[in-house]
Amino acid sequence: MIIVDTALARREAAGKPIRVGMIGAGFQGKGIGLQIMTATPGMRLCAVANRHIGSAIEVFDQVSKVSRRCDTASQIEAALSKGDAVVTEDATALAAANGLDVIIEVTGSIEYAAQAILTAIDSGKHVVQMNAELDGTIGPILKDRADKAGVIYTFSDGDQPGVQMNLYRFARGVGVTPVLCGNIKGLHDPYRNPETQRVFAERWGQKPAMVASFADGTKISFEQAIVANGTGMRVLRRGMLGPDFSNGDPGSPLVPIEDTMGAFKPYLDSGGPGLVDYVVGARPGPGVFVLGTVEDSRKQHYLELYKLGKGPYYCFYTPYHLCHFEVPTSVARACLFDDPVLTPRGAPMVGVVAIAKKDLSEGERIKEFGGFEVYGVADNMEAIRNENLLPVGLAIDCVLRRNVSKDTPLTWDDVQFPEGRLVDRLYREQEQLFSGNPEG
Repeated sequence: MIIVDTALARREAAGKPIRVGMIGAGFQGKGIGLQIMTATPGMRLCAVANRHIGSAIEVFDQVSKVSRRCDTASQIEAALSKGDAVVTEDATALAAANGLDVIIEVTGSIEYAAQAILTAIDSGKHVVQMNAELDGTIGPILKDRADKAGVIYTFSDGDQPGVQMNLYRFARGVGVTPVLCGNIKGLHDPYRNPETQRVFAERWGQKPAMVASFADGTKISFEQAIVANGTGMRVLRRGMLGPDFSNGDPGSPLVPIEDTMGAFKPYLDSGGPGLVDYVVGARPGPGVFVLGTVEDSRKQHYLELYKLGKGPYYCFYTPYHLCHFEVPTSVARACLFDDPVLTPRGAPMVGVVAIAKKDLSEGERIKEFGGFEVYGVADNMEAIRNENLLPVGLAIDCVLRRNVSKDTPLTWDDVQFPEGRLVDRLYREQEQLFSGNPEG
């Protein structure tokens, strides 16, 4: 967003930088911190919370900045008032503390993140997050809470859902009607797990389960679900269409993204609601794309002149997503322009449900996204409610009450929930607000 750099320069010149607190100091958190501290005038990273204090300290160590450990909100406020860089293990204390304008949440957790984000909203702070899992589970109710508090709740630039939304807005801005928002994947195998992805994860300093959640389709399901919830689009079917142009061979030549439009044309021609989906084995990867239409023959003529083809569908794409490099832009958009990158527009359109990755046995616990027990697939909320399907965002830490066969969707009746979770209460509140179903 070109306008953002000018606005940040003005804040820097005025000596009024945006004050940022960050929750999460893993792979992405360290990258975000480095970007703010080295490349973003008009913004200051003031505090970092992490469950293991050492990782929070390492964020500031990247620029040889001394940090001060604090254990309570009052200690954090006192340190911030002196200009000290703060580290803490108490995310809710950081979220509640005065002296911060925006909270960045980048934990990939559910319950832990929900507690912190709700605290930040209730204490009047904008929230920028990279947590598609949380947003795809309870994003609409968090957005509702943020609206009532007069703050922004948003996903971030740089990650694929935010890049898709930027493209969606661009297409609409030039008079094109978006009909499909798409994601480009290099691999999709629902049975990948932390062990199969361990070598790749270790090479890049990431967690094996997180990497497995990309490979098994859980992550892209959440990403496309939150794009659907931000645009009002749907999925064509459970799991999306997901045409594979690699023929199952990740090493095969990549197909230009423009050449994949035919896979979706029969469904788009039917004139139904807009779709979110993905393709495997296309280039540019890992990028995103938006398909749109224009009815005016004069505009079609211009688009053909500008090398976008004869229509009726036109493909707009971004060949990269730079994740943590672009998060500061999201912070500035929220704080300076009240402009969310991507946020639920109201009732959830699409959710992500849990599917058994193997034969599951009574008494097994579902441990994590990308784990050995389940993978997630996107489905329309009507089907999820009608079939009593279990959102995978709520499935984590649940225990099986009975056996479930491989590739079978889990239902609410299949699991025992942990006691007293905030996320379960917020999901019930969300369902009551948007569907009239108080049971969730």
